[in-house]
Amino acid sequence: MKTWFPSVFWLAVIALESTNLGSAEHTGRVLYPIFHFLFNISGATFATLHTWLRKTGHVVGYFTLSVLLFRSWRATFPRLSTRWCLQWATIALLSTSLVATLDEWHQSFLPSRTGTFRDVMLDTSAALLAQIVLFSIFRARSFKFQNSVFVRLQSSEE
Repeated sequence: MKTWFPSVFWLAVIALESTNLGSAEHTGRVLYPIFHFLFNISGATFATLHTWLRKTGHVVGYFTLSVLLFRSWRATFPRLSTRWCLQWATIALLSTSLVATLDEWHQSFLPSRTGTFRDVMLDTSAALLAQIVLFSIFRARSFKFQNSVFVRLQSSEE
C-alpha cells in the first residue's frame, strides 16, 4: 500500500490544481508580480510566458504521474524476472490518460477553467514520454549489467 501513497498524493495535487485555484487568472495573479519584480517584464510578455509555464506544468505533472503509477502498478503486479514490462507501462499510460481526460472534463464545468482535448493529448504525450524514458533507463541498466556479467565470465575463463 505504501507504494501507492506517492501516486495518490500526486493525484490529489492534480485534483487541487484542477479547481479554480489553478486557473490562469489565479496563477497569473501570483506569478506576474514575481516575474515583473525579478525580470521587469511587461504584461504582454508575461502572458506568453504564462501560457508556456502552464503547459510545462501539464507536461511535468503528468510525466510525474505516469512514473509514479508505473511504480505502483509494478508493486501491485510484481514479476521477479524483470524491472520493466509492457503491462506496467501500458496500465500506467492508460491510467494517466484517464486522469487527464477526467481532469479536463471536470474543468469544462468550472467558469474560470476550460477543458480541452488538446490538453488531454499534451498530458497523454507526457505520460508516453515518461514510459519511453523509463524503458530506456531500465534497458540501459540491463545492458550495462549484462555486459559486466559477460566481462566477468570472460575473465574467469582465462
